[in-house]
Amino acid sequence: MEKEFFPDGVTPIDGWFYDTRVPELTELGKQYVLTEHGILDDGELHTRQIQELIDAAYREGGGVLVVPRGVYRTGALFFRPGVNLYVADGGVLRGSDDPADYPVTVTRIEGETCRYFAALINADHADGFTMCGPGTIDGNGMRSWRAFWLRREWNPACTNKDEQRPRLVYISNSRDVLVAGLHLQNAHFWTNHLYRCQRVKFLGCTIYSPASPVRAPSTDAIDIDVCADVLVKNCYMEVNDDSVVLKGGKGPWADADPDNGANERILVEDCVYGFCHGCLTCGSESVHNRNILVRRIQVLDGSNLLWLKLRPDTPQHYEYITVESVSGKVENFLTVRPWTQFFDLKGRGDKPKSLAEHIVMRRCTCQCDTYFNVAADPEHYDLRAFTLEDLQIRAKTNGFADGIIEDLTVKNVTVDL
Repeated sequence: MEKEFFPDGVTPIDGWFYDTRVPELTELGKQYVLTEHGILDDGELHTRQIQELIDAAYREGGGVLVVPRGVYRTGALFFRPGVNLYVADGGVLRGSDDPADYPVTVTRIEGETCRYFAALINADHADGFTMCGPGTIDGNGMRSWRAFWLRREWNPACTNKDEQRPRLVYISNSRDVLVAGLHLQNAHFWTNHLYRCQRVKFLGCTIYSPASPVRAPSTDAIDIDVCADVLVKNCYMEVNDDSVVLKGGKGPWADADPDNGANERILVEDCVYGFCHGCLTCGSESVHNRNILVRRIQVLDGSNLLWLKLRPDTPQHYEYITVESVSGKVENFLTVRPWTQFFDLKGRGDKPKSLAEHIVMRRCTCQCDTYFNVAADPEHYDLRAFTLEDLQIRAKTNGFADGIIEDLTVKNVTVDL
C-alpha cells in the first residue's frame, strides 16, 4: 500500500488506522451474562445489580459484561479497567429517563471540567476498553427532549446544562479504545464523548437520534475533546445536531488551561450521514485542531459539510483540515462564521484572535443551497491558505466573495446555479 499522510503532508497515517479487525466475543475475556446473574428482562431498573457485576468482574481479573437478547433497564454504569461490554443481537441496554439515576460527578462538559451528570456508559482510565456487538444501547431520551423544549419555550436563553440530562457514552483518560458494531441511539444529550483519549476507533456503528416529531437537542454523534489518533470508519450517523465535533475548551484564556488542549490525527472515512447540523464541526468550544482528514463520505441531508465555528471570546487555531471525496446533499458546502452563543469574555479587555489555515476541500460532488458561506471578521479571526479543488457543485446560491481568505487557491471548481 502506498504510504499516506495526514493533511500537513509530513505526518504519516500510522498502520494502527488500517487495522479494523473487531474481536469476537470469545476474545474479550470471561463472560458475565446478565441473565446468569439474576438480571432479567423484566422492566425493572437494575443499575445496582449491573454495577455490582461490573465490579465483581474487575475484582476477578476482568472480562466482558454480556447483554443478551431482551431489554435491560439501567441508570449510570461505571466500567472498570479490564471490563468490556458486549451487546448481543436483539439485546438492548436501555437508560433510565429519570435524571436522578445519573449521579452528579466531576466530569467534562461543554469545554470545561465541572460537576455534572454522569453518562449512561462511563469508562475512565480504562485502557483497552472495548464495547461492541450487534445490539443496541438506547438512551431513552424522549422525556428530557420534551422537557428541554418546554424550558426553552419558557426561557429562550436557557443553556444545554440548564435542562439537566446525561450523555449516552463518556470515555475519558483512556488509550486503545474500540467501539464497534453497536446501535447507539436516543441519547438525552451528546451521544458519544471522548475526553483525553488516544487511539480510539468507532467501527461500523449506527448512531441515531431523531429530528422529528420531537427534536433530540444537542445529541452530537461523536464529540472529540482533547484527543489524538481517532478513527471513525463505516459508521452511519444521523443526529439532531453535529455528527463529528472537535472540542477542546472555551473561554478567553482557554489555551492556558491545562484541562484543555488540541485534537490531532483524526480520520473519518467511508461513512454515511443522514440528517445532521454539521458533518465535521470545529467548535463551539475548541482550542486547536490539527491534521483532520475526512474522506469518502456520503451525505444524505446535512446542514453544513465543513463548519468552522469561531468564538470571539476564545483563542482558536484550526489547521491542516482536509475534506475530500464527498458526495451528497448539504445546505452549506463551506461555513466559516463567528459563533457567539453564550459569549463571555470574563473580564478580558481584548478579544482573542483566532486563525484557520491550510484548509482543503477537494474531489467533491454536492448539491447545496449555498456553496461559500464564509464571513469576514478580521478583528476576530484570520483565514488563510484555503484550497478548493476539483469540485462539482450545484447550488441555489454561490456566495463566493474574493478577498475574505488570504492565499486562496481555487482550481477546477464548477458551481452550477
